[in-house]
Amino acid sequence: MVREFKLPDVGEGLTEAEIVSWLVEVGDAVTEDQPVAEVETDKAVVEVPSPVNGTVREIRAEEGEMVPVGEVIITFDVEGEPAEPAADESGADTGDATGSEPEPAVAPVDEGGGDGESAPASRGGRTFAAPSARRLARELGVDIAGVEGSGPGGRVTESDVRAAAEGGAADGAAEAEAEPGPAAESGARSAVRRVDEGGAGTAGSAGVGSGNGATAGPEPAGRDRTLAAPATRRIAAEAGVALDDVPTEETRDGEPFVTAEQVRGYAEAQRAAQEADVEAVSAEAAGAEAPAGGDGTAAPETETTAEGEVERRPYRGVRRTIGQAMERSKYTAPHVSHHDTAVVDDLVEIRERLKPRAEERGTRLTYMPFVVKAVVAALRQHPILNSQLDEENEEILVKRYHNIGIAVATDAGLMVPVVENADGKDMLAIGEEVNELASKARDRSISREEMQGGTFTITNFGAIGGEYATPIVNYPETAILGLGALEQRPVVEDGEVVARYTLPLSLSIDHRVVDGADAASFANTLVEYLENPDLLLLE
Repeated sequence: MVREFKLPDVGEGLTEAEIVSWLVEVGDAVTEDQPVAEVETDKAVVEVPSPVNGTVREIRAEEGEMVPVGEVIITFDVEGEPAEPAADESGADTGDATGSEPEPAVAPVDEGGGDGESAPASRGGRTFAAPSARRLARELGVDIAGVEGSGPGGRVTESDVRAAAEGGAADGAAEAEAEPGPAAESGARSAVRRVDEGGAGTAGSAGVGSGNGATAGPEPAGRDRTLAAPATRRIAAEAGVALDDVPTEETRDGEPFVTAEQVRGYAEAQRAAQEADVEAVSAEAAGAEAPAGGDGTAAPETETTAEGEVERRPYRGVRRTIGQAMERSKYTAPHVSHHDTAVVDDLVEIRERLKPRAEERGTRLTYMPFVVKAVVAALRQHPILNSQLDEENEEILVKRYHNIGIAVATDAGLMVPVVENADGKDMLAIGEEVNELASKARDRSISREEMQGGTFTITNFGAIGGEYATPIVNYPETAILGLGALEQRPVVEDGEVVARYTLPLSLSIDHRVVDGADAASFANTLVEYLENPDLLLLE
């Protein structure tokens, strides 16, 4: 029996995730709870475990592909149960033991070469290979299009690339140019595929990308029965669209009903997806020929425009989530920034004195725990900055607890782990937690729960350089504090210019909730605690 496994919701509110890498291949035996894939959510990379003991039958998503939650990504032949017959060469699927019908066909886009020449592990002029395999091929000088793939659906793996490099990739590539490779002759298909009842791809459903830049069209509805006017059916036939695949929310007599406008819109979306896939294939081919960077990493994909050369980077995953959050905050909350400076010679002296004690207890003491404690003390006196605007109920929620978010720069973008109930923790406990959360954020092992529930955020851009900025509020919070570089600067004291350690402060607020006077008062209180850290002993 074949067991289908759908992409689970690995985080609250998640609607899709990117397949980062497959940890198994077709034919591999797996045990229950064994990790089979790594997927990237909007904040972290998590492992997806196998739900059964069995053998991997089919992998239905390519590495790098964005997959909606609930879509089947892998199937297993369950141990101890008869395996389902494989699809025949025409691509017809026999269906599973439950009697469910196969899904509509979705085939990779053919670039239309039409000359019969295709590289091994290719479909429609496209070579299916994991990003790591493509990078390795560029490093070893191997033509990826000339490598015969042994992975699912003829996909080229890293071992295939190494074998080609060791066995004379140049000769293999020349033979591949002369005639179709074995994978092409046997009708090998992408691991990302669906077949209809007859096994042939429908014209209206081409264009699902494999994750290497291709763009997927609307998901076919795959209904069993659809009502439509004769004119609408004629339009669908002319456009090569299956009426059962056209999304609709309209009904007639309890049955799905499709209009002519919906058919035209669906056909246009499919054509756009098909064109985008062709463009992605072209860009992929250009990128495969680019040399590796000086550090051994793959060179970025570039293209030449009328103005000059540009580099294309994917806007998805964590980067897209960050962008959407920033956009929502900036266009929802009217921002105002307040700037101030604290002279922190005493803070520097105390931290230097306590560092050895902290190290004896296994903690690296930075300035951040002091700032967190000072922020909490200031929020107690100015609670309006520890709030949230409930727009639906037209209420301001003033939080009586203090969960302080600490922005952390990672390779994937800015993440904000949260120190919960910071007001109830001592300096060393805060320091340990901040260090641990920052480390987990950077290696992408942090959970969504550890980045939720914040009431106020601190961002330390001064660690990179700079004095002042205008941080964007971490919506739906109403305030964020930015820290500039803590260093010696000239300060006037009693008419004399002296060198003092100063800490620039940049406070941004949601002006719907927090007035400028509130922001200034909070900043004054914060400066007092930072300049006189002994006061924190009273908190």
